Amino acid sequence: MNIKENKVIFAGAGPGDPELVTVKTMNALKNADLIIYAGSLVPEAVLCWKGEQTRTVSSAGMSLDQILDEIIKYIEKGKKVVRLHTGDPSLYGAIFEQMMLLDENGIAYEVIPGVTAAFAAAARMKMEYTLPETTQTLILTRISGRTPVPEAEDLSLLAAHKSSMAIYLSMGHAQKVENILKEHYGEDAVCAIAYKVSHPEEKIITTRIGNLTATCQNNEITRHALIIVGKAVAASQDKKALVKSKLYDAKFSHGYRRAQK
Repeated sequence: MNIKENKVIFAGAGPGDPELVTVKTMNALKNADLIIYAGSLVPEAVLCWKGEQTRTVSSAGMSLDQILDEIIKYIEKGKKVVRLHTGDPSLYGAIFEQMMLLDENGIAYEVIPGVTAAFAAAARMKMEYTLPETTQTLILTRISGRTPVPEAEDLSLLAAHKSSMAIYLSMGHAQKVENILKEHYGEDAVCAIAYKVSHPEEKIITTRIGNLTATCQNNEITRHALIIVGKAVAASQDKKALVKSKLYDAKFSHGYRRAQK
């Protein structure tokens, strides 16, 4: 079997709810011979879509070389392999290094996108990140920790834009995040802590930025959560006095509609 004829599929598991995987990912899971899933983040509930004979392996305790060995073992036999990552694989998925190794070994692959936690949280909160004339930018980022962040992407520099922002992988540095956000958004600005969005244990807590750390401590949230900040958060709680979109304004012309006089 020429391994170039067989593809590894990197697939997004979504935020946790099995029904939030894409149809394409669901079909890939059903047809897989081997699923290697990010066991520290992907709940086993998502594996409900796998076939009866599918072997599942958690990569939580595996090294990069061990993951590659498992993939090659199955690919060389002409078997179908799915590498299942939480949320969307392109965001903090560590898939690039895996794809590099597959390239080196002449193994083809494709990527199926998924729903990231920031978008699942917005859906739960009935929130739109981009509001006309209020905020038109969404920043997805993290604070520097054991994994460094480029100096030009330091959280304090990004927060200076005061745009909508979803901060991943930063719960262990809640106090540092709070201090930075207070400086740029103000301590009385509303933020949200989205914990295990779409899981049975889901919690979405809105609080003032000045109470961010205390709120995390009081709710024993130390991981598996993201912090959402910006005017869109407050607007989701009070949907009044906002500038309306031109898209549906009867007095606004565009390529599909003439303005009404």
